[in-house]
Amino acid sequence: MIVLIRRIVAIALLVLITACTAGTPVPPYAKRPYEPLSRQAVAAIALREWRAFGSAVDPVEMPDKPERAIGLWQRVGDYWWLGLDPSDPEAIFTGKHDARGQVFPPEQDGDYAWSAAFVSYVMRMAGAGSGFPYSGNHHVYIRAALHGDPGLTIAAERAEDYAPRLGDLICVGRADHTGLRFDDAKRLPAFQSHCDIVVETGGPEGVAAIGGNVGDTVALRRFPTTPDGRLSDPDRYLAVLRLLLPPG
Repeated sequence: MIVLIRRIVAIALLVLITACTAGTPVPPYAKRPYEPLSRQAVAAIALREWRAFGSAVDPVEMPDKPERAIGLWQRVGDYWWLGLDPSDPEAIFTGKHDARGQVFPPEQDGDYAWSAAFVSYVMRMAGAGSGFPYSGNHHVYIRAALHGDPGLTIAAERAEDYAPRLGDLICVGRADHTGLRFDDAKRLPAFQSHCDIVVETGGPEGVAAIGGNVGDTVALRRFPTTPDGRLSDPDRYLAVLRLLLPPG
C-alpha cells in the first residue's frame, strides 16, 4: 500500500513538473542519436560514470552510501531523469529524494533502487534511441529481449552459448528470483533482476562489467570466463543481452 501511494503521488507531481518542462528531459543527441550506437560508446559512458563515483571495485555496501553524497545524489537523479521516459513516475527520484522532493531514510533505499535507471541512462546516452525499452526495472528490457520484440538494439543469449562482448549486458536474477534461468524468465510477467555492462573482455580474471547501485555506488566487478570467453558457471546467469548494432 505504501509503495502504491508513493507511485500515485509521483504520477501527480510528474504531471505538474512535465507541464513546466515539456520537451526538456532528454538532450537532442540522445533522443535522436547523432552517432550510431556502438559497443565502444556504451563502454565509454559506463566507465565515465564509474570514475565519477570513485572507481569502486567489488564493493561491499558502504555505511556512508555514495548515492546520497553531495554531487552524487544529483548524478543518480540524472539517471532517473534522463534514462527513463519523461512520463515515467519514477523519473523524478534522486539518490536520496522521493517523488515529493523529500529525503527518504537510508534504510528505505531499496524502494528507490536505481540500477536499471543507470543501464537505461547509459544506453540512451550511447545512442540506442528508440531501440531500447528504457525503464527503472531490469525485467522490462530483459523480457523484451527474451521475446525478441521487433526493433530492439538487444537480443537475449543463453550464458552457456555466448561469450559476452564489449557493451553487452550480463543479467542475473536476484532476491526472490536468484538463480532464475532463461526459459523460466520468459514465462514470468515480472521478476527481480540486475544487469551489469561489459567494459572489458579477454582479461586473466574474465570479463569486467560495471553496474549501478552495487553497494550504493557505480562499481566494477569481474566475472570468470572459460578459455573461449563464455561465462563460467552459466547456471548463475539469467541471460547475456547482446547488442544489435546498425549496419556499418
